[in-house]
Amino acid sequence: MLRARLDIQRLRALAEAGAIPRSQVEQAEDALGDAQDMSVLRRTMYGQDITEEQSAEMVAAAQRRLDRRQKQLDRVRGLVDSGIAAKNDVEPLADQVGFARTEYELAVSRDKLTHELAEMARAEQVRLARPGQDSAGAARASVRFDGAGAFTPAQFEQVSAAFVHRFSKPLPVSAMGETAVHRAMGFDHRGRVDVALNPDQPEGVWLRQYLEARRIPYFAFWQAAPGKATGAHIHIGPESTRLTAVAD
Repeated sequence: MLRARLDIQRLRALAEAGAIPRSQVEQAEDALGDAQDMSVLRRTMYGQDITEEQSAEMVAAAQRRLDRRQKQLDRVRGLVDSGIAAKNDVEPLADQVGFARTEYELAVSRDKLTHELAEMARAEQVRLARPGQDSAGAARASVRFDGAGAFTPAQFEQVSAAFVHRFSKPLPVSAMGETAVHRAMGFDHRGRVDVALNPDQPEGVWLRQYLEARRIPYFAFWQAAPGKATGAHIHIGPESTRLTAVAD
């Protein structure tokens, strides 16, 4: 990256001196920007775990990559219309735009999921900060079931298998154990599982009844951000605790 920046500085000096066209500098700048944005996407969209801040960077990087390719396609189409470039120069660029658009849509989709996970974590944060303080007369915010107080990987496998058998689809797990979002909010989510189900929908009712019958602890959350994130979910396992200042 450092070498690329130095090369751009050199090209800018040459362009100012009239030795090379300005378009050559712009191409080099686009190539550097593309490399930087691809580095962001490798860490985020193609990574395993991201925070809300990283998610925003991911979407911005994907948007810039799409904009660059669309700009290049529009420029070549203009050249074709002027008779300077051949029509077959357009097709590969159009393919690149299509790929970049798909990449952007994937980034937006993952960004949405990341924000939904954050809303779920915030619901748990409120529950931990104000245990048992649901507003009088208002819709319930959460329900706690302590069960036997423990939740094991073997129990999770049993829950997952039973859900698939009952509904013919996988259990919609949104957070399996520790995540970047929970760490950023100061929660130890190890050994817990968040499931993206409203506690009142048929699947949510079934899951709560299944957990209670087997004395598996859970929290059911009804909080949500309409039009923004689900928020409502079922947290399987004991209550999340605060992370200690110094890791063990």
